[in-house]
Amino acid sequence: MPLTQLAQTLNPPQTPTDKRGYDYDLVIVGGGIIGLTLASALKDSGLTILLVEAKVVSAAVAKGQAYAIHMLSALIYQGIGIWDKILPQIAKYSRVRLSDADYSEVVEFETADLGTPELGYVAEHQALLQPLQEFVQDCPNVTYLCPAEVVNTEYHQDIVAIDIKVAEEIRTVRSKLLVAADGARSPIRQAAGIKTLGWKYWQSCIVAFVQPEKPHNNTAYEKFWTSGPFAILPLPGNRCRIVWTAPHEEAKALCALDDEQFLAELTRRYGNQMGKLKLLGDRFIFPVQLMQSDRYVLPRLALIGDAAHNCHPVGGQGLNLGIRDAAALAQVLQTANAASEDIGNIRILKRYERWRQRENLTILGFTDLLDRMFSNNFLPVLIVRRIGLSIVRRVPALKIFILKLMIGLKGRTPELAKR
Repeated sequence: MPLTQLAQTLNPPQTPTDKRGYDYDLVIVGGGIIGLTLASALKDSGLTILLVEAKVVSAAVAKGQAYAIHMLSALIYQGIGIWDKILPQIAKYSRVRLSDADYSEVVEFETADLGTPELGYVAEHQALLQPLQEFVQDCPNVTYLCPAEVVNTEYHQDIVAIDIKVAEEIRTVRSKLLVAADGARSPIRQAAGIKTLGWKYWQSCIVAFVQPEKPHNNTAYEKFWTSGPFAILPLPGNRCRIVWTAPHEEAKALCALDDEQFLAELTRRYGNQMGKLKLLGDRFIFPVQLMQSDRYVLPRLALIGDAAHNCHPVGGQGLNLGIRDAAALAQVLQTANAASEDIGNIRILKRYERWRQRENLTILGFTDLLDRMFSNNFLPVLIVRRIGLSIVRRVPALKIFILKLMIGLKGRTPELAKR
């Protein structure tokens, strides 16, 4: 539909018999993976949804971003009914090797630990984004508006009024609820005055694609160096995604190296288990931070994904926490709507906050502990962590507990994931 026509649908005329006083039940700001996941999860909810996205092509697509997709996230997408569209485009991993620099003790997580065919998946951004966009466009209860920008919000007792700019024209939409899925710097969160807690790490993260000479054998690696974690994630086409954390200045210096020098440093940390490496495309660098919003909800407002929290990239938790947020909020809203409750009421939204804020804080704390424990060479800490690795390696129950925690199989499971 042309943008001019689509803009006209934002503020449909009210008839004398229209008593609703709102245009949509729900407006989602942010049409990235998390916003699209929430809209998709509400396909059969009976709620009318407006999904607003400012950018036609996201920065994550431009940078070739890739993510670890945990088992619970896969189950959520299965429950939505979209997993069959995603799975052919992504890679599975059946083994995870966890090690501390050149220490000989290696902890291996395998499918036998869970009795599953795989432990998780790795997906490039577009492999998730495109199927979700296509799915949402087939949802009769969702209007997908892109590009468009929210320029103002006003919260009232019964509705939130949202001014949306489309093709140089501003229209006002009234909704029961506004959901911010608009990223770590969320303008919606900031405008609402929601404060955040956290800190910026002393590290930056370098990401790149490589192609090894030998097969990656569907194995993911997490190597802890004193400068920071170093992850290797398998991708289709025998490619791998490198996630390399280092102190800011070191990371900048590494990115400034020419390709040959960079590959030499990469091989030193990567090891020679897969032969010679070939660099594919550009390298990108971004700072690392931990952030937790002091609240996830206000009357008529809910935060999900990076708008609510950020964590260290160790363990690939970030996107997965957002997917769980979307599934949890969808369940709360659908249940409330089925009971004829007001989905924007703070009492309803607190159900979502109680569910997700504590669980996210647990993972944020766990990733922070991992980074601080392993990103230093202080002898007492080094001894403790290596003893810890030995214990994990030799105590199956502890190893399985840690594995389940990291892939989302601890905590409350959304109904979508049980279908």
